[in-house]
Amino acid sequence: MSRRTFVLLLLVTLAAGATLRTLWLRADPPQITVNGVGIVWHDEGAWTHNARNRALWGAWRTDDWNPVFIAPVFTALEYASFREFGVGLWQARLVSVAAGLVAVGCLVGGLAALGTRRTALIGGLLLATNYAFVMWNRAALMESTMTAFIVAGWAAYAAGEKRPAWGLVAGAAAVLAWFTKASAAFFAAAIVLDAAASLVFARSRGEARAAAWTLAGFAAAALAVVGLFVWPHWGEYVFYNWQMSVVRKPEYDLGHLLDRASWLPIVESFFMRMWLVLAAAAVSIAAVIARWRTARPAERLLVLWVLVGLLELVIHDSGNERRYVMFIPALIALAALLAGRSEPVLPADLLQRRWSRALAVPLLLFLGYLVVGAAARTVYVDDIARGSFHHVVFHSTVLAVLATILVVWQWPRMVGWLAARRVAPPLVAVLVALAVAWNVFEYASWARTRRYLNFQASIALGRLLPDGTLVQGKLANGLALDNRIRPIFIGNHFGNYDDRLRRDDVRYILTYDLPSIGYESQVSSGLIQELLDHYPGHHTIATFDVDETPEPDRAVLVDKRPK
Repeated sequence: MSRRTFVLLLLVTLAAGATLRTLWLRADPPQITVNGVGIVWHDEGAWTHNARNRALWGAWRTDDWNPVFIAPVFTALEYASFREFGVGLWQARLVSVAAGLVAVGCLVGGLAALGTRRTALIGGLLLATNYAFVMWNRAALMESTMTAFIVAGWAAYAAGEKRPAWGLVAGAAAVLAWFTKASAAFFAAAIVLDAAASLVFARSRGEARAAAWTLAGFAAAALAVVGLFVWPHWGEYVFYNWQMSVVRKPEYDLGHLLDRASWLPIVESFFMRMWLVLAAAAVSIAAVIARWRTARPAERLLVLWVLVGLLELVIHDSGNERRYVMFIPALIALAALLAGRSEPVLPADLLQRRWSRALAVPLLLFLGYLVVGAAARTVYVDDIARGSFHHVVFHSTVLAVLATILVVWQWPRMVGWLAARRVAPPLVAVLVALAVAWNVFEYASWARTRRYLNFQASIALGRLLPDGTLVQGKLANGLALDNRIRPIFIGNHFGNYDDRLRRDDVRYILTYDLPSIGYESQVSSGLIQELLDHYPGHHTIATFDVDETPEPDRAVLVDKRPK
């Protein structure tokens, strides 16, 4: 492929990605369903709270809910958007739109450094059109920005093989991802682990220099952020990132760890809706591990990205849809490397390695369970909707075990076949076309039924309440982006929790009454109901149709005072 053709096709890919991300940007995201992508729209206002405060009132902190200590980089970017374009829903979402396009461009750059231009375009096209990734790129939440920094760090790590100084960018990007959202700690661990190993076992001087630059960039960026932000706000940083986000959330006993591990490909629909990519990525992971000693650093980092990231989910939380966004670029990159590989899939000497068959068994079981479980999920949708995972876990495990037994039994034949062949380009073209067509179909299905209820509710609330009106409730944050109310977020023992029942200066409460009272705070043990019960004379003064679930959803503005 000529350079001119590559640039032209890349521009078309980026234009398609930008179109999918910016069309109808104020529209409601897909509804929360068992096969949805999991975007909770009213979280957008909560996580952009400090940036909005700064843009409207000139102060980062105006109350006791301050997610700037969780996501300082995201907050700074949101403030920059608000400062330049004004405060509003599309301005808030613009940060994620830009992050998504940056991720596409960086993935193309990293794949071009590792493989061919054709490989890079395959990866770019799949990421630009991936339905789940597109929808998360349309939401003003941290996941897109965090993932963009991860992809940028990986791409710089790949470029460092030829120009070691790019390692400085790779290390700094990993730190920025971490301080965009602490969930990126897995990538920080992965890149430091691989860079340290490369420094010790480098096969060339260039690889050692790139590893050294990466570690230096990571250390310099980490020291800068700690010195300028973390240390001056140590108490708040520890509370938000450890006490609130880790200690009070998951259970860490063996039973819960096993549950979270078995749920990985099943509990959410991310892996199911990109099953072709997942299957190809699983083969690619096995191929990279089979030639680990000779694999290039960026290839190893892709594998660590997936494996260490999944381990983080097992430890922390595999039941939340937003945790899976960070895997989409890695799986696509692995699939693209397999699709564009000019050499055979497996190394020719694999059959000659002692114990290779035995050592492959745990890997085959793990990858088989991911692939089979993601496919089996489609059969057990009703069980999953009821929160029952026993049957799908059991049958997926049995099928993964049987597949592993088959591969081990036919090991010489299968390995020999894969060691003598590469993936045929016509097959790649067909599979890529199918994947893109499926993503476009999902997007078109959403676009055909799109609504603007949440945006319209925010406008209506602003017409009803004067600027600066204090309103309690998480939903007040969610509906605050297109008006000038002052929301008072109440969390479960965080945020404005301690004085929630003494804020008589706050006249209004904003919450759901459909599908249920306090639906937005259901994990907070009835905080909204407790607040309503504390003011027995409260009454509803306005209702707003909103869009959260497939059933009718309604927000209510409550006046604490008697009529």
